Amino acid sequence: MINELSEEATEFGRHALEALRSAGGDDLAQLAEREPTRRGSLVEPVLDELGSFDLNPRSGDDEAEAAAALCRVAGYWALGYPVAERLGRPADLDGDGLLVVNPLGPAARVGGMTKRWIAVDLAGHRSVARAQSGSTDPRKDAFVVGLDLEDIDDGGSLDAAVGLVLSCWTLLGMMDRAVELTRGYVHERRQFGQPLASFQGVQFQLTDAEVERVGLEESAKYALWSIERRQRAILADALALRLAALRAAEVVFRVAHQLHGAIGFCDETPLSWLSRASVPLRRLPFGLSATRAELTRHLGRRGLDGLFEVGPDALTSR
Repeated sequence: MINELSEEATEFGRHALEALRSAGGDDLAQLAEREPTRRGSLVEPVLDELGSFDLNPRSGDDEAEAAAALCRVAGYWALGYPVAERLGRPADLDGDGLLVVNPLGPAARVGGMTKRWIAVDLAGHRSVARAQSGSTDPRKDAFVVGLDLEDIDDGGSLDAAVGLVLSCWTLLGMMDRAVELTRGYVHERRQFGQPLASFQGVQFQLTDAEVERVGLEESAKYALWSIERRQRAILADALALRLAALRAAEVVFRVAHQLHGAIGFCDETPLSWLSRASVPLRRLPFGLSATRAELTRHLGRRGLDGLFEVGPDALTSR
């Protein structure tokens, strides 16, 4: 395994980052919340110009890595648009996007979007998903609505893995930005005549967050490689990545908010928007405990392979 994205995918990610910065950057998330009906028109022209919707993350290394890089950029800007879901659309079905769902309470952040969605659960069961009418206040529901499902087939095991992995790349992008913002804040903010960054306790906290972020990045690359190579344990790797992402997000956002203080919850700071946008990604289709339970159930007594092969405490709380 080569633990770096290709030069082409990395360059594509840089172009996407700058294109979205030019289109509004942080303002894109705020505009989407204030005017939910515009959230597609705000970013789709930029994504179209980049050729984003031509990417097929199942087709090979370069396209899968470019899709992952784009999802990471979408997370960095906390876009109010389901980029990972659009990129993960099944190759063999007529759909505009893929939603990984919990069959006991299917929901997704697609409220108000007139797209044809394909839903898949961890058993690989696929359905046509229709968004229910729900709250029109993204401030409260983060565009999340319930789904009505109509059965299609049971051929979606790879789809489930792809959807989980791409959403984790989006969450990784949010953590990139959260750490970046926090690092900048503690260097600028002064207390007792010196920057917050000069205090050892602050340094330790920021180091904890960075260790979690970097560790997740390596895990995300491995899970992407597992999909590209159609490894035996694709779904297990995807679930293990999601578990790692949720645990890392807890640390990163906790540290970011602690070091920002009260201002981190104010709309004047991008951290507030990032943190709020991360909530549906962390809760759907499963939260931390449920993800751990699903991974345990899926593995049975077999255990994990490769990079995710860990000791007996791996599936227990810290």
